[in-house]
Amino acid sequence: MKYAFITGASRGIGRAIAKQMVAAGYAVTFTYVNNDAAAQELAAELRENGGVVDYLKFDVADPLATEAALTEWENTHAEDYVEVLVNNAGVCEDQLMIFMQNAAWHRVLDTTLNGFFYITRRFLKNMISKRCGRIINIASLSGLKGLPGQVNYSAAKAALIGATKALAQEVAKRKITVNAIAPGFIESDMTKDLPVAELQKMIPMGRFGTADEVASLVSFLASPAAAYITGQVISINGGLYS
Repeated sequence: MKYAFITGASRGIGRAIAKQMVAAGYAVTFTYVNNDAAAQELAAELRENGGVVDYLKFDVADPLATEAALTEWENTHAEDYVEVLVNNAGVCEDQLMIFMQNAAWHRVLDTTLNGFFYITRRFLKNMISKRCGRIINIASLSGLKGLPGQVNYSAAKAALIGATKALAQEVAKRKITVNAIAPGFIESDMTKDLPVAELQKMIPMGRFGTADEVASLVSFLASPAAAYITGQVISINGGLYS
């Protein structure tokens, strides 16, 4: 069975992506860290809609926990493989750099960048052997433009973009595509405390995007129609550029 594996999907953009992948006919495994109720609710909703769904609770920033979780997944899915990998897990710990503590720096980098590395490395072997795969990394406008108060987050997402471009070149001959999506301001828990009215004035389309709009782009990049697109960073930001 072909799976879509999505990190950080109990809410927000990841949750919308999980729904889109089920709608596209994939079995789905998603990960989360803390919110048991949200994970269970999402799994139940997807199953009610005919989806084959399971979920794993671990922190992608922890290499030992990641290795243990993925080993368990592979042991219970011996005949299955991950065709679509969406690296969505990420956290914000915003602060001006002069006041930023070591923990805030490492937590953000470890989740976005190291999490990408631990998860992707593990699934690459099967993608390469099957000569098929889609790796989609959720970056950010912050990784392209840089935003004040987000030196850690901007650094993590910019590094993810660089890794996307490099990995795309390594695996292209094996018919594996690797792309990044850079959302701008999207309606989610991560943006709910922002000054929405003021920020919307900066956006040519005059509004925040939705998680479903980002998920639709993921669905396209995962599809056969996107087989010749790799190494790209696709912005979805309502026309907001640096």
